[in-house]
Amino acid sequence: MKVLKLSAQGLPQSWISLEQAVTHYAADEVRWEAGGEIALFRGGHNAVTGKQSQIVINSIIGTKGVPRINPFKQRPGLTNSKLFARDRNICAYCGGHFHEDDLTREHIIPFAQKGVDVWMNVVTACKPCNHRKSSRTPEQANMPLLYAPYVPSLWEDFILRNRRILADQMEFLMAHLPHSSRLHG
Repeated sequence: MKVLKLSAQGLPQSWISLEQAVTHYAADEVRWEAGGEIALFRGGHNAVTGKQSQIVINSIIGTKGVPRINPFKQRPGLTNSKLFARDRNICAYCGGHFHEDDLTREHIIPFAQKGVDVWMNVVTACKPCNHRKSSRTPEQANMPLLYAPYVPSLWEDFILRNRRILADQMEFLMAHLPHSSRLHG
């Protein structure tokens, strides 16, 4: 289970472990909380009062300090799992919906034609379509794209990088997605 760590201004910073969240709470670095309570950590007993210390962890925390991520300079890393999620496991050529094991990263302009491995040059393709297209462009192979590639926003990237997002975290992230995002549907 991960906690969504945001800057004090509400910009996503990282997915952190419960233990990392405890550290932020203990250091009094949590400026605000959202979402539900997801964990309770108990500490030692106070020698004077006898009360046991407790830290309640929320699923979303806003922390003090200067953000490490500038959302305007952020370029999400390209991985197959994030690509397939961006494209909703749908082949860009035949439109079929496939399991991840049956999909490939397909380069619109292939390496053989000096194509590069970047978000704007890749789509999800099933193995048969990728094989059929081979080292040709979609036009050369007479295989038009059914959808266009795009670079995910900072908010989309946070959804794409975590497979186990809690409902309140997803609701928070989805509220900030661009209207054009494929993750809406």
